[in-house]
Amino acid sequence: MAASGPPSPTPENQAFHLNLQHGHKDLVQAIAFNTYGDRCATGSVDGKIRVFNRHRDGTWRLCDTWTAHGGEVLELQWLPATIYPNLVASLGIEGWFRLWAEDPSAAPGRRFCGAGRSSGGGRPAFDTRSTTRAPYRSFSMKHNDDTRQTHLALLATDGRLTIYENDQPDNLAEYTSIDDFAICPRPSRGEEVAFKVRFDPNPDPCYTALRAGVTLDALGLVVAGMDTVKVYRSRDVVTTSYGVPQTQREFYLAADMSSAHRGLVRDVAWAPGNIRGYDVIATACQDGFARVFRLETPYDENDGKSWSASHLLKTSKTHPGAGGSTSAVSAASAAAAAAASATAAAASASASAATATALGGAAGRDAAAAAASGAGGPSPTKDETAATNTTAGTATTTIPNATTAEKRQPPSQQQQPSTLSASLAKSSGNQTSSERQWTGQEGQTQHAWRELSRLDSHRTPVWRVDFDDDGQILGSTGDDGRLVLHRQTPDGSWAKSSELAMVKARMAAP
Repeated sequence: MAASGPPSPTPENQAFHLNLQHGHKDLVQAIAFNTYGDRCATGSVDGKIRVFNRHRDGTWRLCDTWTAHGGEVLELQWLPATIYPNLVASLGIEGWFRLWAEDPSAAPGRRFCGAGRSSGGGRPAFDTRSTTRAPYRSFSMKHNDDTRQTHLALLATDGRLTIYENDQPDNLAEYTSIDDFAICPRPSRGEEVAFKVRFDPNPDPCYTALRAGVTLDALGLVVAGMDTVKVYRSRDVVTTSYGVPQTQREFYLAADMSSAHRGLVRDVAWAPGNIRGYDVIATACQDGFARVFRLETPYDENDGKSWSASHLLKTSKTHPGAGGSTSAVSAASAAAAAAASATAAAASASASAATATALGGAAGRDAAAAAASGAGGPSPTKDETAATNTTAGTATTTIPNATTAEKRQPPSQQQQPSTLSASLAKSSGNQTSSERQWTGQEGQTQHAWRELSRLDSHRTPVWRVDFDDDGQILGSTGDDGRLVLHRQTPDGSWAKSSELAMVKARMAAP
């Protein structure tokens, strides 16, 4: 069987040992490995990032160190090795998100901080911070090798989530905001906060989600804000700007797992390996439990579809630079033109009928009938009216926070607001009103979740959870100083398999 990716530059038959003196002058707060596991980046409270390389003899040697932030480094993430040059992203407690690019030709100590966008040293390839007073506290990045698009999600302490998109890997500074909304109410002043965001690490949605209607290029996000956990999916909406239809991404609420938690949610993780037909999500909660959830998309067996690629692999790559077809835009343009023509004809018919009625008599009635016939023939039936409303609804952006009465109505009966109203709603400063809710609009797919396991191995507040690259092992850490590993049992539940205790030991000088 052929390898799924390029081979690792280091031998795989050697045992993995990470026993190094990191050299930081303060506590190490973040650590991240690259795709192959042969590069390690550490971030400390002193604001410095150090990169280590694993050599063929199994030893780890320092590659580069630089001051990345003015305060502690909260999170680190390596971008896929398919992107050149090597990139590592960091987030500091001051709220700055920074992207560092490696220059292999530079001298040691200047490889990451020297290849900046200006002649000055220590400048990142890209950086950004929140436009409000609330700093960023979590981020996640995802790169698609097929579309060459890189997406960045940033979560601030006021509960606002911002998603950026870059479709030019050669230009690292070009990130465009594609969506911005609130995931929870703004915390009170002085209240302890907890925020975390993670992308779906799988290249594509699982096959059952594709069968249920999720497009092949849809993005998935799991977000933890305070004591809430929510899953968002992206869909394509067609908007009209200056008479030109355009397609853009918009995220909708797919699942809400908040009812299962009784405290602040410190961490979330989305498991790789969705070939199983459903997704697995884990959370770390302050109430002492690490929870594992199963996320699936129910579908109708009698929907007339099959498991063939022609029915499953549906894409809507109509974004600028995505390289996809423009059939959706053309269809939306035709629908908009038809709606405009029908509106003009109806207005003309109304004016003609009013004039004929003013004339009076049989001639007036004949003129009114002729005007109605010329406007569109016989009056449309209820089915035709509903179909027209549904078609028009797909060509406009919808307000995310529908009222309770609108939520109970079928999608075809909901009032479709105009594009201008939706744009004003998205740019509104009212965070409560900008929270995304399930509305059943075109392109939204209902998700279902259930709790598989509630793990209490730590019996103390759980701080972090994460899966391995195959999604078969779940690791969790808590206040007890132990790393507990869990595996899935044949009945679908998760159970403790092993643990690693952390103890202090005196190390000999090299």
